[in-house]
Formats: sequence, structure tokens, C-alpha cells
Amino acid sequence: MYAIVRQVEYDEEMVQRAESELKAFDVVHSAQPGYIGSIVIDIGAGRRLVLNLWDSNQAAAAARRALEAKVGQLLGPLMTVPPQLIGVGDVLSSDLPCLP
Repeated sequence: MYAIVRQVEYDEEMVQRAESELKAFDVVHSAQPGYIGSIVIDIGAGRRLVLNLWDSNQAAAAARRALEAKVGQLLGPLMTVPPQLIGVGDVLSSDLPCLP
């Protein structure tokens, strides 16, 4: 399993009015081959930590290329700054019952 962690900063007022855009992105994102799941944590002031899980680095890279335009179209207008990549790498362990 492969993980990507980013910090994303949104305009809170715009996000409240953009439920359909967020859901549309989630549908496209979760349909990507190799997608396992995501965890999004609200850390306040419009900031979120996003953990995306993939079955491999290759699946994550292919999804990034496939989703680049959708991110710009659906999420980009909601962001106050570009997403900050925190880290990427192989998952060494997990005690979440829904994950391998």
C-alpha cells in the first residue's frame, strides 16, 4: 500500500457552497484504478490534512496524471494556496480493520 499526505487550504465560505464540486471530485477520485481510500482531517482555519491510499506508487502516479485537470477544475477555485505535499511512501503498518 502507498500513501500520499498533503495539506490543503480552502476558502471556508466557498467550500460551504461547493458541496456538488467536492462530491463530483470524490466520485472521479475513488473510481481510479488502485484507489484504496482517503482520510481527510479538518485542522482548522480552512486547512485540511488529506491522506490518500493507493495499492501502489504506480497507481498513485497514474491517478495523479488522470486527475490533474479535474483537480484544477473542481478543487482549484476553492483553494487559497496550492496544496502542500507533506510526504509520500509505502505504508509500513496499519491497524485500521478496513485496510490490508
